[in-house]
Formats: sequence, structure tokens, C-alpha cells
Amino acid sequence: MSHDPRATWALDREVVLCRVIAAPRARVFEAFTDPGQITRWFGPEGFTTETLEIDIREGGRWRFVYTGPDGTRWDNRMVFLRIEAPRLLEMEHGSDIDDDPARFHTTITFDEQGDGKCVLTMRQLLPTKEQRETVIGFGAVELGYQTLDKLARHLGVG
Repeated sequence: MSHDPRATWALDREVVLCRVIAAPRARVFEAFTDPGQITRWFGPEGFTTETLEIDIREGGRWRFVYTGPDGTRWDNRMVFLRIEAPRLLEMEHGSDIDDDPARFHTTITFDEQGDGKCVLTMRQLLPTKEQRETVIGFGAVELGYQTLDKLARHLGVG
């Protein structure tokens, strides 16, 4: 029986993004789980997101194509593993192929501050240390923060 590296957490395979968003936690969570909203803001600056299929529920999936500013297209698939409104989303994200060996595990927590703002923390666990180094090398952290900036603008707070 082979060991799936996604089953254990390791800091050398993790990418973490955190952002305070000046909106109530429930509203931020809804922007991630409402198909009518997430399809409008998700993705880095200059990228378009074309949805092929979207079913945001535990066991559901979102298949979409990112098109970059240079016209490059990337097929994506998210499978939603756990949804606990309004505090947690857990999913697998990879290319739009079955059993993609490069898919990664994402956990997003939504914590409400005393002032009503939401602290969003996104933890991405990649299969290997080398894959983590590759995604950081091509700018995944900056692109991730651009996506969170677009979320804040979508909510009218960024």
C-alpha cells in the first residue's frame, strides 16, 4: 500500500496565505460558496475564469479554466471535501484530470474578529517539497494574494 503524502501535514510542503477582510465572516464565506459569486471574482489579476461545472457541496466539484493575460489556459478541478458554514472549507485542487498526482489539499478557515472583520487563512498542502518550491517560484503566493484582493473588492471592502 503506497503512502499518500497529502495525508500528513508538513511545513516544507505548505503555502499559507492570510488576509483580514473588512466584512462579516458569513459574507466572506458566502462569497466562496455561492456559485454566482465565486465565478465573478476568483483568480489572479488579469486572469479570466470560465466555469465548466460547479456544484459547491461536500463531494461536489468545480471544473474551470483559467486563461492568463498571455492567453495560456489551465484546466482546473476542485473537489469539495468538507464545508462547515461559516467557518471552514476543505478541498482538493488540481488540473481537470482524475487522480492528478500534482493536486493539492486546501483548507480555508474564516475567523471573525471582535470588530466584525474576517480573518481568512488559506493553507495549501502540496504533494512534495519540490512542488511547493516550484509554485512559490512561479509566483503562486503573489497570485494568491491578488485573488484575495479581488475577493475584497467583490465584497466592496478592498
